[in-house]
Amino acid sequence: MTSATPTLLYIDDDAALARLVERGLTRAGYKVVHAASGQEGLDRLGQGGIDVVALDQYMPGLDGLETLEQILKIPDAPPVVFVTASQDSAIAVTALKAGAADYLVKDVRGEFIPLLQVAVNGAIRQAALQKARDEAEAEVHASRDRYAALAAEREVLLREVNHRVGNSLQIIASLLHLQANSATQQDVKAALTNAMGRVAAVAQVHRRLYTSHDFKTVMLNQYLEALLEDLRRSAEGNKMSRLTLKADPIEIDPDRAVAIGIIVNELVMNAVKYAYPDGAGPIHVELKPQGDDLQLAISDDGVGFSDQADPRGTGMGQRIVSAMAAKLDASVERDPGHKGTRFVVRLARVSPALDKSTSAAAS
Repeated sequence: MTSATPTLLYIDDDAALARLVERGLTRAGYKVVHAASGQEGLDRLGQGGIDVVALDQYMPGLDGLETLEQILKIPDAPPVVFVTASQDSAIAVTALKAGAADYLVKDVRGEFIPLLQVAVNGAIRQAALQKARDEAEAEVHASRDRYAALAAEREVLLREVNHRVGNSLQIIASLLHLQANSATQQDVKAALTNAMGRVAAVAQVHRRLYTSHDFKTVMLNQYLEALLEDLRRSAEGNKMSRLTLKADPIEIDPDRAVAIGIIVNELVMNAVKYAYPDGAGPIHVELKPQGDDLQLAISDDGVGFSDQADPRGTGMGQRIVSAMAAKLDASVERDPGHKGTRFVVRLARVSPALDKSTSAAAS
């Protein structure tokens, strides 16, 4: 940091001219230190406390350009104003390219001293600005490093949270499966199996997030495939041996993926229970984009909706589907033209609430 009285190191073998510089710049508020050679100037710089250097070109021993080269190797070297009697512009260009802050031509009577004062003032200001820029850039880089470290730590923590939540939910689903297998009453068995499927639907999302590089989205096609595989494994006998999925690669946020998974679970389980009273049959799940929307269809080729009434049914599945559809701001419709039963769910690819918040932030 430059002191209130800046110190100028004037490196020149002309002692008389050095005295003129000292008088002129002392009156301008500088402390002037004289060095009679390049090596002497380097030695003085090694002691510290120099804010700016004025450097002559022609000197015995090290000339100005050689001295400039050595000065610029010093860490946090002060700015250098090149001062010479030569009118050769090539020296000026070489000095400036080498790193000099400014260049001016001197005269033996000291008439250049006011120009030197302007030059050293400008060199000190420029050096201060450069230092401030360097410090700001260093702070920006340090902040980025800190942010990257925090983001990496957050990613590890989120991954661990999703891993633990997924494991815990899977344990719950397994316990429900065991309880369902040991139940003797069919309505209890069905209720436990349905509950297991709902828990597994949520667990699968956390498993997807645990293995994903992006915690903000879930690949819906991969999630549904894993969810249907869980349903196949949990089915009694081979009633789901013909459960199929046709889905395009689509990314969606985790909360909406959970709601979609629960809807799929309910409608698939409904088809398993009611579509084929005499055995197993095909159940199809299809997911595809339609412009800015998504269409999800769950269909079977069974006895049809009108024949699916079950006096033991509680309507819980329908209420869950309606609740999840409301969460998604989605429509759920039965296709009356389909042989068997086909439910079609239509929803926006991006959550309307999220889309509004993003638009508000952008404006």
